[in-house]
Amino acid sequence: MSQLSLAFDSSLLVRDSQGRYMLATADQILEAARQVIDQKIPRGALFTSPTLVKDYLRTKLAGFEYEVFAALFLDSQHRLIEYAELFRGTIDSAAVYPREVVKTALRFNAAAVIFSHNHPSGNPEPSQADRQITQRLKEALALVDVRTLDHIVVGGESTESFAERGLL
Repeated sequence: MSQLSLAFDSSLLVRDSQGRYMLATADQILEAARQVIDQKIPRGALFTSPTLVKDYLRTKLAGFEYEVFAALFLDSQHRLIEYAELFRGTIDSAAVYPREVVKTALRFNAAAVIFSHNHPSGNPEPSQADRQITQRLKEALALVDVRTLDHIVVGGESTESFAERGLL
């Protein structure tokens, strides 16, 4: 994957509602990147490697100043059905409700799910609370035959995978 380096004096521009061009803010650039990743990996795309999943989630979740808890809902072949940002929190936590996660998985008829959330601090190390909610979600989803494949924590440009660390 190519690296993009931006300087604060860059000439990336956005057009306002009157058609005038202005320098893009960091938030506008991140939002544009989220739209590009949706075009690059559309609904039905096959997630073939952990690296692809991490890159996708890093693009979707990096840069938020608050926690976002999201899920990739997948079919039985691990093709993307839907990416959904389920819960939004504060700078250091987000309330996650297993009942709502199960309802959403059933609504999408998902066979598998990959959870993810960001740590605005930039440190992707999973907390004890992260481990506990992941276990609760895994148990709740297992009751309706939805497999939990992973939980990826995004901290800036770094990620940590529960599956790779043997936490699932």
